[in-house]
Amino acid sequence: MKSLPVVDLRSDTLTRPTAGMRAAMAEAPVGDDVFGEDPSVNALEARVAALLGKAAALFVPSGTMANQLAIRVQTEPGDELLCEAEAHPVIYEAGGPALLSGVSVRTVVGQRGQLDPEAVRRAFRPDNVHFSPLRLVAAEDTANRGGGSVHPLERLDGIAAAAHNGGARAHLDGARLMNAVVQSEVSAARRAAGFDTVSLCLSKGLGAPVGSLLAGTAPAIHKARRFRKAFGGGMRQAGILAAAGLYALDHQVDRLADDHRRARALCEALRAAGLEATDPETNMVYATVFSSDDALSTLAEAGVLALAVSPTVLRFVLHLDVDDDGLERACAAVRRLRRP
Repeated sequence: MKSLPVVDLRSDTLTRPTAGMRAAMAEAPVGDDVFGEDPSVNALEARVAALLGKAAALFVPSGTMANQLAIRVQTEPGDELLCEAEAHPVIYEAGGPALLSGVSVRTVVGQRGQLDPEAVRRAFRPDNVHFSPLRLVAAEDTANRGGGSVHPLERLDGIAAAAHNGGARAHLDGARLMNAVVQSEVSAARRAAGFDTVSLCLSKGLGAPVGSLLAGTAPAIHKARRFRKAFGGGMRQAGILAAAGLYALDHQVDRLADDHRRARALCEALRAAGLEATDPETNMVYATVFSSDDALSTLAEAGVLALAVSPTVLRFVLHLDVDDDGLERACAAVRRLRRP
């Protein structure tokens, strides 16, 4: 008897190109992007700059590189970066701010992964030789470790305003920004309006195999292009990858609502099993279990994969490769988990 395919809910980075996306990649016109001559990359950068309401954009291999470039072009060694305590640059970017930009990171605990504008205002210290100058404030929308939470628009505006009023710049880590756009029905350009730079990832819920973009002013992106080269991110005939991003923006944004719907259904199944689970605003559900190791083993026996983020907390992420049949299998599997 043929076994059923695994339902992989560890991350939305696990999506695979659809047939239409593969066809677009195969047919993409290409050139040398380091020379600025790849027409598909140029088209993607122009498209995303307009989408995000910025003057220019730069195609890079990963969301981590996009964030690190934003830090590098807006700080100097010895400066300070402010993030929420569980933000992506703090948890998942391998010490990049210190390694690549020579900046220290100060964190404040927010609510569901979101900075509070008042906390940003309080973070600025007097001009004193003892203190690192706070030069950049970074917010993450949606907030991964906040359960995929979506910032209220007034909070985004407040974070950016507090940064600017303190003499710093503001960066929006928009790895899953389009999830926030679909959930809030507020455009990406409006959500990013107050921020000097914003990143957008194509290889998560949007389903492209590789790539992110950094958008901002023309001088900032010109500077970022130089550092992209220094960081090893010049990709030559990258139009094959850019074509996947263009296809994703054309065909795979509105369908994010399906992931959000399935996340709500999975949350209901977890709660029906007696487990505590976060209210999903977008495509993520965090659940508390008796033992993450035991729970992962139980799920794997049913052909379902999740990610442990602590000894007692699992993360489930819905995405392009999980349809309603996969959702039903996941719901059946979570009902077998032990209560904490």
